[in-house]
Amino acid sequence: MKRILLLLILSVCLLPLWPQETVTPVKPLSARIDALIEHKLPAGSNVAISVYDLTAGKPLYGYQADKLSRPASTMKLLTTITALSRPEADEPFRTEVWYQGTIERDTLQGDMYVIGGYDPEFDEEALDSLVAAVARFPFSVIKGKVYGDVSMKDSLYWGSGWLWDDTPYSFQPYLSPLMLNKGVVKVTATPGERGDSARLECTPASSYYTLTNKTRSRTPSAGRFRVSRDWLVNGNNITVTGNVDARRAGTVNIFSSQDFFMHTFMERLQARGIRCIPAAEAEVSYLFGEFRQDSLSVRMASYETSVQDVVKQIMKESDNLNAEAMLCRLGVQSSGKKRVSAEDGLSAIRMLIKEMGYNPDRYNLADGCGLSNYNYISPELLVSFLRYAYSRTDVFQKLYKALPIGGVDGTLEFRMKKGTFSHRNVHAKTGSFTAINCLAGYLKARNGHEIAFAIMNQNALSGREARAFQDAVCDEVIR
Repeated sequence: MKRILLLLILSVCLLPLWPQETVTPVKPLSARIDALIEHKLPAGSNVAISVYDLTAGKPLYGYQADKLSRPASTMKLLTTITALSRPEADEPFRTEVWYQGTIERDTLQGDMYVIGGYDPEFDEEALDSLVAAVARFPFSVIKGKVYGDVSMKDSLYWGSGWLWDDTPYSFQPYLSPLMLNKGVVKVTATPGERGDSARLECTPASSYYTLTNKTRSRTPSAGRFRVSRDWLVNGNNITVTGNVDARRAGTVNIFSSQDFFMHTFMERLQARGIRCIPAAEAEVSYLFGEFRQDSLSVRMASYETSVQDVVKQIMKESDNLNAEAMLCRLGVQSSGKKRVSAEDGLSAIRMLIKEMGYNPDRYNLADGCGLSNYNYISPELLVSFLRYAYSRTDVFQKLYKALPIGGVDGTLEFRMKKGTFSHRNVHAKTGSFTAINCLAGYLKARNGHEIAFAIMNQNALSGREARAFQDAVCDEVIR
């Protein structure tokens, strides 16, 4: 008994000498993000953040959450969510061809109309399908006029606040309800023998533009490969310069989109053996005019693109044209007008802002895609739109499947790599131009909660540092 008592006394006395496992307490989320702001925020820049737990239904973190910031391409979230919330959201984008008149023997006695529905995904294959459908009708002569109907929107081909010197880049196309290949030509160069000009191939093929080849194959002294055009005079002579040491490709926008579409359409009709004999007062192959259906109107062809295809391109690839097309269609659906401007679509977004309980006058909305420097919104507002989408299953399903996935695809493909908490757990829209870098969307925390967030970096000249900061914030929220 004495021996057992002694052992008990010794074990109690020696207990502090046994090795103990050290448990480091996890700091609260707010302290961890505050530390990131203090130590990882790019020097000289600022940030505004809003984080909301959708599963628990409560805010998780806010830092200057109501601060007005330029959203860049996260503006596309407001446009898309508002458009998807409309009753007509699933109506496809549609381009149609009609004629008015009669077909007598081998001649169409009347006029033909190509009606633009602002399909931003209308490509060369779509154009050929329309032409093939027209060619199946029993005529080879059009004794009348061929019109392009672009009456869906006003004549402004750029958004408010867009930069004039962003042309001729393909990310800033000339907007029109009739768009072919996004109003962009792709030039592919294949090298030949050293010092020779490279072989150039352009798509879509059209005589609407001309091509000047100043390339040199496998000649480093020729400089960087470049594709441009005489854009200062609204010309469409595409000039390709520089060294081609391997297969290269470049893109350039074309002035103007609606003429590019109609010129190429007429050219391909002619290739199918269909001639147009214009009226004496209009010795051109096509005109622009509004179609008004009557008893002699016959639909010849129609091409449709699903809304989901357009939304996927908006989110995954941050496509500006697709967002502006969505904004225009939103304006038509919400206003009921035949011809709309960007303001009609923006008014619909403002109405939804008001429904959410915010004062739309506190923000400035200038375009649908975020190219404009005039846009000013807040992380708090972005998160409110994400919360609204989450509350609407019909909206959320379309949006969520289109968002880039961290480390997987879209504009997040090369971020949030394997081994980080954010890999595959972040579905979000990026937004960036000079000194602006934003990220907003959804993420899944380790506890299974769904989170909505918005991070808006401003005045950050290093995009790499701003993106690293955002990825670190996402990691902390997830863990």
